[in-house]
Amino acid sequence: MTIRVLISDPIFDEGVELLEQKGYQVTKAWNLPKAELPRIIGDFDALIVRSATKVNANLIANAKKLKVIGRTGDGVDNIDVEQARKQGITVVNTPHVASVSVAELAIGHLLALARNIVEGTVTLREGKWVKEELMGVEVNGKTLGIIGCGSIGREVKKLASGLGMNVLNVDVCVSKEFVPLNEMLPKADFISVHVPLTPHTRHFLSTKEIGKMKDGVMLIDCSRGGVVDQEALYQALVSGKVKAAALDVFEEEPPKNSKLLTLKNVIATPHIGAQTKEAQLKASIQIAKKVIEALEKSAS
Repeated sequence: MTIRVLISDPIFDEGVELLEQKGYQVTKAWNLPKAELPRIIGDFDALIVRSATKVNANLIANAKKLKVIGRTGDGVDNIDVEQARKQGITVVNTPHVASVSVAELAIGHLLALARNIVEGTVTLREGKWVKEELMGVEVNGKTLGIIGCGSIGREVKKLASGLGMNVLNVDVCVSKEFVPLNEMLPKADFISVHVPLTPHTRHFLSTKEIGKMKDGVMLIDCSRGGVVDQEALYQALVSGKVKAAALDVFEEEPPKNSKLLTLKNVIATPHIGAQTKEAQLKASIQIAKKVIEALEKSAS
């Protein structure tokens, strides 16, 4: 019996080829409207997604043959893992493959904030020469607080240390080896967030935590929308408590009528932390291997 694999978000050809080499029938459906997925999912043994496909309870309930859901990337927050478990469906992902890419973006955002790179570009395009208004700061010798000490946090620490920054690590799960959050917040000149979105970490940084930060702190969030309370962040940016913020993630993606994007002291990218050729190639190959492994295990 032919095993059928549905890929609803783009992955690199190298991953597709690994699946086809196993004799699987692969359907690349990333141009199919997502609303159509529940109608066709019942014919497939495996589903591979990225962040665009929301694998909710309704979609899973229609997946009568599904044995494995593969998600490229660290998180599985767009998958109803509990519903999958109830139906005996294995969920796999590709942690760590994008660690370097996300860390480099975070440092890029940090430097862009420190030196007003985006505002300088925008004003030049408007025909303005506002050199005196774009006074920046050196990052050398400044303190960076990193929230989350997984593979991405470790890469950020490595890069920041190379820039001569003092690094304070905060781990949201294990505190004995790291600086407590309340100790880091008033010391950090920059704060970079790198934790998954879970019930524990939702609005992990909100009004109370922001109030403890150093006046004029700069915040970088390349984790998941919802870890930072974006309404609280907006108020802090307006008041000047937070001098500037760089965001790669939003509580709603794509963001609609985001007040944060109306502020000059906010720079942003559309969730591109893992969007490098290197990360996506590694993720495509790894997810294909993990899906194959799960399918072979289910057949044994």
